[in-house]
Amino acid sequence: QVQLVESGGGSVQAGGSLRLSCAASGRTFSSYGVGWFRQAPGKERGFVAFITLSGGATRYADSVKGRYTISRDNAKNTVYLQMNTLKPEDTAVYYCAAGAFSTTPEKYNYWGQGTQVTVSS
Repeated sequence: QVQLVESGGGSVQAGGSLRLSCAASGRTFSSYGVGWFRQAPGKERGFVAFITLSGGATRYADSVKGRYTISRDNAKNTVYLQMNTLKPEDTAVYYCAAGAFSTTPEKYNYWGQGTQVTVSS
């Protein structure tokens, strides 16, 4: 079992930056691929980025490529999502998930509670 807790969300103006953290406890975190997803009001939960066990490979949604960077520190049991050049359309609740290397939310076994990101124009 893995417990995930996101933090770092908040309100920012367009063009600004935020860094989200996903802290894990429980089973060995380094055994899991980790993904970030987001859900805006009235929309389905969508893929943002994922990172493999060692951090050697990453993948991004086209909408965030070049602006977001996912990374992990297995010694700290934490995965990060650095978000730069934020846009109003990035506004959503952001979730981290563990247990897969997939763009499909249903593939992941463990989820955090989410953290709100609001970008104003």
